[in-house]
Parts: sequence; structure tokens; C-alpha cells
Amino acid sequence: MFTKVYNIEPLDLLLYRYEEQMLEKIRKFFLSKIPGKKYYRTGKCNACGKCCNKIYVKHYRHVVQDEKEFKKLQYLHRFYTYLKVVDKDDIGLVFECMNLDHETKKCKIHKNRPGICRRYPQEELFSMGGELSENCGYRMEPIISFSEILEKEKHRK
Repeated sequence: MFTKVYNIEPLDLLLYRYEEQMLEKIRKFFLSKIPGKKYYRTGKCNACGKCCNKIYVKHYRHVVQDEKEFKKLQYLHRFYTYLKVVDKDDIGLVFECMNLDHETKKCKIHKNRPGICRRYPQEELFSMGGELSENCGYRMEPIISFSEILEKEKHRK
């Protein structure tokens, strides 16, 4: 029995690398220009439950400040009925999700959880001064790296 040996020509390898680079540029363009995002989410949930505690609710352009306003929101969307007020600070009311099982650190309604939970974390978290917990399995990666931005600025001047 004979074994075939395939040789990749240097030109083929160059074309392959060029295609990869072009696809990466297209991906970055669509991620940054079409939805206007600066970051994309990588990783996966490690079920620590920290994202279900110390939650701020941003409604329109401000963080919810008082319970009267929050009561009105509970009639607008089912997600708000899952939250309970646990504190208030300089930013606004602080909530925790009542669907978090504190013993197992798992969501009691995981299969039917609201879209906001499915999409966590989102870029808006950072615009409010939030951050991921250090044990979070997710990372927010910049679509365009700092070195790419710096290189563009150097060429522009």
C-alpha cells in the first residue's frame, strides 16, 4: 500500500494566509460598523452566579433610582418581576435575581431565562462602569485591537 504525500506549495500557503486575513478584516468590519460595537464576547458561562447579584437596571438613558419607578417597569416586562431590590448606592437601586439558587449557583429557570440573561455580558455593561467578575468565564475582546488602532493613527499623521 502506498501513502500519498501532499506538498503545499508556498504560493498556496500564501493564498491561504491572505484569505484568512481578508476574512478577519471582513469580520471586524461587520462587527464594528454594522451593529456599531467595539467588543465581542468570547468564552462561556462557568455558573458562578455573580452576574445575578449586584444588578443595576438601566431604563432608557438612566439607571433606575427609586422603587416607584421600578414598580412601573415591572408591568412593562416580565424580566423585572424576577428582580428584588437589595440596596441603593450612588449609581441607583441595586438588585439581585430571585431565580438564582444560592446553594447551587444555578438559575432556576435557565432553559426559559429572559433574553437579557442569554445575551449577558453585553458591551453596555462597560459603558455604565461595570465589569466582569474575575472568575467569569466570559471575556469581552476588542474587535479592533489597540495595536491596530495605534498603527492606523501613525499612518494617518
